[in-house]
Amino acid sequence: MNASIKTTTEAAPSVGGAQLAPGLDTSRSAELFEIACRSIPGGVNSTARATWSGWTPYPLFVESGEGSRLTDVDGNEYIDYLLGLGPMLLGHRPMRVTQAVVDFIQQRGTVFALPTADEAKLADKIIAAVPSVEQVRLCNTGTEAVLYATRLARAFTKRPKLIRFEGMYHGFSDQVYWSKHPDIAKAGPDSRPVPVPQGPGLPHGLDENLIILPWNDADALEDAITREGERIAAVITEPVMCNTGCILPKPGYLEAMRELTARRGIVLLFDEVITGFRLGLGGAQARLGVKPDLSVFAKGLGGGFPVAACGGRADIMALVANGTVSMAGTYAANGIAIAAANAALDVLATPGVFAQLDAISDELRLGLDRVLRDAGLPACVVGVGPLMQVWFAREEIHNYRDAERHADQGMFRRWWQGMLARGVLFHPGAYENLFVSTAHTQDDIAQTLEAAKDVAAELARGV
Repeated sequence: MNASIKTTTEAAPSVGGAQLAPGLDTSRSAELFEIACRSIPGGVNSTARATWSGWTPYPLFVESGEGSRLTDVDGNEYIDYLLGLGPMLLGHRPMRVTQAVVDFIQQRGTVFALPTADEAKLADKIIAAVPSVEQVRLCNTGTEAVLYATRLARAFTKRPKLIRFEGMYHGFSDQVYWSKHPDIAKAGPDSRPVPVPQGPGLPHGLDENLIILPWNDADALEDAITREGERIAAVITEPVMCNTGCILPKPGYLEAMRELTARRGIVLLFDEVITGFRLGLGGAQARLGVKPDLSVFAKGLGGGFPVAACGGRADIMALVANGTVSMAGTYAANGIAIAAANAALDVLATPGVFAQLDAISDELRLGLDRVLRDAGLPACVVGVGPLMQVWFAREEIHNYRDAERHADQGMFRRWWQGMLARGVLFHPGAYENLFVSTAHTQDDIAQTLEAAKDVAAELARGV
């Protein structure tokens, strides 16, 4: 591989004497992690980077990123499929986005607490791209967007309850931070799960307005709506399940969800924080042909800068227009975010961008699947477009409990370590995803597949 990897014939120094990946020298990352732990709880500023999320015994510390490559503080270069957990859809430091932000700061400013004409230009681009969006408000993060969207749904329907699905993540606000990855022994029967808080500190009583369901089960959804439809404000779902690995909707499932919610006046809310602007300019809803009432977007929108959006039907958004529902934020629609998002959407709207992105992504997904199967491993690669994950499992996975029961987390860990040692980076957790950017090349894919052949052969010898 051309990716530069710093190896050592001796065990690389690391926290507690353990290595991140055998033969890979990440000793400087280990040192910086020890320093960071003195002042930052857990040594990192997000759970997804923490040791308990798979970055054991420490996370990589980054020096820089450019295009499809990332370099760590030890000088190791990786082909990057982590991509900041998704935001780097255009790769690291995309020229048009970077220049747009620099120009805005140098020529105009950053935060004004007053509107600029650029905000309406961005809103018009989103509305033109996404089938369900008639009006849109901008905010900072996916968590904020979900908070506002669920509040809007409750205000519009005058109903209290939300349906959400086990294994999905819709941000960390108290109202939805339940049953993300619960202990299924404590989460009730398969067909009628009970709400399980993601951790301590979530007030009791919030669960009374949550209905937790298994995903990809239209009968369970219909039963819940039949029982409690008059009290259900919204069904919130990812159109493709992206927070328990990558799980595709069964044929007809989203269509059934759309029909069931429309019949009872329930708001269908698509969380397109990951899929939006990634699976096409119109997001998953355009690609899959299902039109929700409200949608939220974030990671694919800003070219790597923090920006999010909540939009949908004009009659629902009217509650924001007249002040009935407040959507506030000092940093909402700040100049940096708007400049970045306007530039990013202009790049994504270039003819042929998504066809090329799909082609390179298909080459990776199908190639990885072939490599793993040729090695005789119980594995498959599931995904759509530039979003995918490797499942080491002998059974098909259609929802969170399938993943908990059938996915081999230990083998995924060995897969991750082997690929990392060969200069290929993605998240160490099987419940995350591999992302592909417009910056990835056929050479990147070829190098990745060569590394995968070596690792798959090693794994096969251990099966």
